[in-house]
Amino acid sequence: MPASVINPPTNHSLDPYTGTWTKQQAAHLLRRTLFGPTFQQLQDAVTNGLDATVTTLLTPKVMDLPLTYDADEGIAPFGQPWNNSVYPGDVAGIQATNTARLKSLAAWAMKSLNNQDTSITEKMSLFWHNHFACPIAADQRSTLDYHLLVHQYALGNFKDFIKEITINPSMLEFQNGATNNVYSPNENYAREFLELFSIGKGLQTGPGDYSNYTEQDVAAGAKIFTGYTIKGIQSSTESSVTSYFMPILHDGTVKQLSYRLNNETVSPNGANEYSDYIDIVFQQDEVARFISRKLYRYFVNYELTDQVEQNIIPAMATIMINNNYEILPVMEALLKSQHFYDVNLIGSCIKSPMEMIFSMINSTNSVINFDLETTYEMYLYLYGVGDNLGQSYGQPPSVSGWTAYYQAPSFTKLWVNSTHIKTRMQISYFFTMMNGIEVNGNSFKVNALGLLDSLSNPSDVNTVVDDIISLLVPKPLNLTQKFTLKYILTGGQADSVWAYQYNAYNASPSDPSLSQPIKQKMEQFILRIATYPEFQTF
Repeated sequence: MPASVINPPTNHSLDPYTGTWTKQQAAHLLRRTLFGPTFQQLQDAVTNGLDATVTTLLTPKVMDLPLTYDADEGIAPFGQPWNNSVYPGDVAGIQATNTARLKSLAAWAMKSLNNQDTSITEKMSLFWHNHFACPIAADQRSTLDYHLLVHQYALGNFKDFIKEITINPSMLEFQNGATNNVYSPNENYAREFLELFSIGKGLQTGPGDYSNYTEQDVAAGAKIFTGYTIKGIQSSTESSVTSYFMPILHDGTVKQLSYRLNNETVSPNGANEYSDYIDIVFQQDEVARFISRKLYRYFVNYELTDQVEQNIIPAMATIMINNNYEILPVMEALLKSQHFYDVNLIGSCIKSPMEMIFSMINSTNSVINFDLETTYEMYLYLYGVGDNLGQSYGQPPSVSGWTAYYQAPSFTKLWVNSTHIKTRMQISYFFTMMNGIEVNGNSFKVNALGLLDSLSNPSDVNTVVDDIISLLVPKPLNLTQKFTLKYILTGGQADSVWAYQYNAYNASPSDPSLSQPIKQKMEQFILRIATYPEFQTF
């Protein structure tokens, strides 16, 4: 596996990018913001230019709802959303219905990645799933509500987002917030709110004293967050899981914060007190710097060099503060910056399992589209593929998220340990040379002919090779690699033979005697490029 960064970046500025705009820069932008761009999206990006492409990417995606498809669903009709459906009244029915909804939810999440549009929404959503790590709840309506909240605020206001996530039923359940009360304060969420979600811990400077807050603030926060609980879990009468405030369970005393938070006090304010406290924490500029670092590591590169810390992070934080913690302006500046397109940052990260899987599926125009049950079962299978590679979507292994996003010094290299890199190769073979996912007599694998037909000049074998490399690989391949790829298509024959074979197929695409040889060559081509180390980077 190649090193994450061969040379350090040389451009340390959020000034607008003024260099050339070619397939290299456009593909880099799309790889970082999408789960595998199509060649048409790449061509559109080149034609439309940087500004218009970024505007399109930053347009929020319209979300649908997961549908009932499993026979064990006890309430919601087949083919209809179950988000507002009650649960059965018996234990066995509750368990079966909850499992059916969990399967629907997992399939829906994969369907969303496969139908991403030209929007950064899905990539941002995975970022927030890692940031506000929250596992599956006891009631899948609650889990879905958390997912929809993440999508809603994917490019929204970070301060508003954290206020909503604080009293979200799934988070209240996960961090013991629903049982946090004046009689028994629980510090779980109060600690994670400061350490992981808002301002960051920083370096410890003394007993219970960190760069950005102290244990006094954790204890005060636990009291501030008291009083919220949840109702409706797996209820046979209530159509949703909701959080609500119980004044009797809230600590109504004045809370004194530490010198790290300017010795502020939080006055009793009932259901809105937690919001007052968040406003105080967000007065610290370090909140903007903390989230800017995480955005940088996710979208640009894990290495925070001195130059990045001195120039990029403060510039991102300033934009965030000046826009009252809106995320969209920060992302717009970052994606249009000189720094983002530094040649040494292109291909500097290793794909996560979700990025690897869908860069193969989405970039080959492969979309699962059968009857509802078959489609959802196939997407559920895809979810299991991600799990086998170390990334169960929506289920980070801990409240800190996936280790590859924060654990120094390896960071994204952790995605390709000795076990997972072998599995990645097996999955590539499964989706190219084998039948792929088989459900109800239908199969799903890479759409090799769909990729070929989408290219700029499919009858020219040299253009085919160059187009696919520009789409799937961030850095140039060597001559031997390119020769091998071309040989797979031509078998060593003249270029004109490929042109003749493709044109014959194109004239009669329904004739298997013409389409199958081309299809098999393309599948072998995709498999070979997927085995190159360069394909695992983006």
